[in-house]
Amino acid sequence: MRMLGKLLFFLYVLFLIYFLLFSDWYGRSGELRDFRYNLELFKEIKRFWTYREQLGFFATFTNLIGNILIFVPFGFFLPMASKYRSFFSTLFYSFGVSLCVEIFQFFAKVGSFDVDDLFLNTVGGVAGFILFMICNTVRRRYDEKKRHG
Repeated sequence: MRMLGKLLFFLYVLFLIYFLLFSDWYGRSGELRDFRYNLELFKEIKRFWTYREQLGFFATFTNLIGNILIFVPFGFFLPMASKYRSFFSTLFYSFGVSLCVEIFQFFAKVGSFDVDDLFLNTVGGVAGFILFMICNTVRRRYDEKKRHG
């Protein structure tokens, strides 16, 4: 099971790197001229929510929900592939990977450094960990019933 987790985690990380850093679909088609950043927590979240009608469903969903969903597999596969299965290690690594992505986007000028993205990605990683824990508990109960029943 751990080998499957490692394989899925590796494939997911490759997808994540491509999607967040290089994908034209996600607005990475051209290089920006200057550095862009947001250091005010909830500023972009509030802006996307306030102007959701003008921005449209897709842009709003992608920015708010998409930033969470893209990191759910990270939080799910990380404890599956690792012997360290703690909430805090998942929180730490989700934040750390997201921070690396944001820093790369900033210096490569293929996006902006946004603390709201850090927050939303970290929430996604934690949500994935919670989902993993629920699935793991269900699997263990099933295995226990199978052994004794």
